[in-house]
Amino acid sequence: MLRTCRADLHIHSCLSPCGEEEMKPRAVVNQALAMGLDMIAICDHNSAENITAFMTAGYKRGLTVIPGMEVTSKEEIHLLTLFDRQEDCLALQDLIYQNLPGENVEEIFGKQTLVNERDEVIGITSKLLIGATLLSFEQIASFVGSLRGVTIASHIDRQAFSLLGQLGFIPEGISLDGLEISSRTSQEEAQKRFNLYRHFSFVRFSDAHRLEDIGKNITHFLMAQTTSEEIKMALHHQGGRKVMEQ
Repeated sequence: MLRTCRADLHIHSCLSPCGEEEMKPRAVVNQALAMGLDMIAICDHNSAENITAFMTAGYKRGLTVIPGMEVTSKEEIHLLTLFDRQEDCLALQDLIYQNLPGENVEEIFGKQTLVNERDEVIGITSKLLIGATLLSFEQIASFVGSLRGVTIASHIDRQAFSLLGQLGFIPEGISLDGLEISSRTSQEEAQKRFNLYRHFSFVRFSDAHRLEDIGKNITHFLMAQTTSEEIKMALHHQGGRKVMEQ
């Protein structure tokens, strides 16, 4: 049976150098539940090292946590990637780490904190997560597609780190499932500005880096289960699944 699911699929944890230290599993899950969300996705910059902790914390409270990542291509384009299986998300991480140069300088870029499901700090990551990978956006989207994952172009209404901001257009044939609109742009304005790309589904998420921002910008999906497979079907209007009017 299909049902409406409230989703915020773009949340950063304390692993992202731009994320607040408060963005730990229990705290994020509690805030998501308080906002009435059915599912969230943790999408840290170029890493999924905190995914296990967040999925475990979510499972204990009955909240679906989708494993994901916000990858930066060599063109400095941000792409949201979502998976059903943690192993597939970590396979993407392996590819990213092989193509991610540089080491983090905490004093300049910020802390990159690893935590467990009890919000306890267990280490830091030395990779320069805020940097760009050596992979093109087509390579990233193609690899995600080969794992049956979901690829969404992040905040296309922004100039910085967006597909349209960097390229000025969306190439035909790219393995792209949807387009994210930030909270800065209304749905009506987005439909006018991006009418050329109306064949894509538009989604809205919080891009939260602080607890208070979780759930402030969400998308309602009509689907059967809280899985990335169902998200993909909804983005492509398959089997009665869909992205509902915002």
